[in-house]
Amino acid sequence: MQAIPLVATTRGYPDSGNVIENVHWGSVAVVDTCGRLLWSAGDPDYPTFTRSALKPFQALPFILSDGPARFGLTQDEVALLCASHSGEDIHLEGVRAILDKIGLEPGHLECGCAQPLHYEFTGTKPPQDAQWTPLHHNCSGKHSGFLAWCRLHDVPTADYVERGHPLQQAIRATLADTAGVPADAMPTGIDGCSAPNYALPLSRLAHLYARLAHGPNDPQLGSAMGVLCDAMTARPDMVSGQERTDLHWMTAGGGDWVAKIGADAVQAIGVRSAGIGIAIKIADGNSRALHPAVYAVLDQLGLLDAGRKAALERYRQPAIKNARGAVAGDIRPIFTLEGRPVKG
Repeated sequence: MQAIPLVATTRGYPDSGNVIENVHWGSVAVVDTCGRLLWSAGDPDYPTFTRSALKPFQALPFILSDGPARFGLTQDEVALLCASHSGEDIHLEGVRAILDKIGLEPGHLECGCAQPLHYEFTGTKPPQDAQWTPLHHNCSGKHSGFLAWCRLHDVPTADYVERGHPLQQAIRATLADTAGVPADAMPTGIDGCSAPNYALPLSRLAHLYARLAHGPNDPQLGSAMGVLCDAMTARPDMVSGQERTDLHWMTAGGGDWVAKIGADAVQAIGVRSAGIGIAIKIADGNSRALHPAVYAVLDQLGLLDAGRKAALERYRQPAIKNARGAVAGDIRPIFTLEGRPVKG
């Protein structure tokens, strides 16, 4: 199977109608907690680098080792282990707190330096004299969890992002076992934060999120899945940030939806009440197409009541505006899921 047209951008005048200008192809998989494919669009087994959608499962070895209790991490701090945070004060303070508890410094983080994302998403400008450290990188929470695992198991903290490090070997083995994919069948790449990242069939990513949303009821990893899901849904602002999509999806879900975006237009969502996981990939990696596609999937699955539609309206069919603020067109979903619709 192949990707299909999921989202189109249009251009035109309001009084003469819009014409499709660009088309973004992609795939969608919706599965239940047993991994059975329920609905799809395009190729539900499209090999997809999971990017930051993998973060809860990169934290699994630490959770399975009872790491949060051993170091006294709060639920907010556990949420940061799964985060692509915006570098807001609450995020920086949280990562510092984790590092303090494990006896390390921001200089031990090997994620690199990056400008905090909150400037981009809130439309504000950083100070002219700003200097960024690894603490500001959106993956610093995940990396603090990496370091915590190293301290917990008394292994070197240097080079913890290398594929051969015991931490990364533990993550790969745990992911393979949890996803039900042989470790040697998961293509490996270097993520934006220098950690190894893995490609999975889209349906397998969806299954991981169905199980994550199932939380403590997961038959294999119940308590660990519960710890991760409860932290993410309780503090979606720690997982993302102001004006970020994951914050909006999880807030609209009211504790029922657990969501994590990944770079290059990957989105995964687990819905506890419906017993499903959703994974979406836009083939060209363009995030402007991703968000209307996510809205359309949620809507077609019957998950958007009037209140949720109002809360998420910005993603339904976003306007395209020019430099003067005039509406030049829009971004609209053009696909229909195949399968048997069920209200969730």
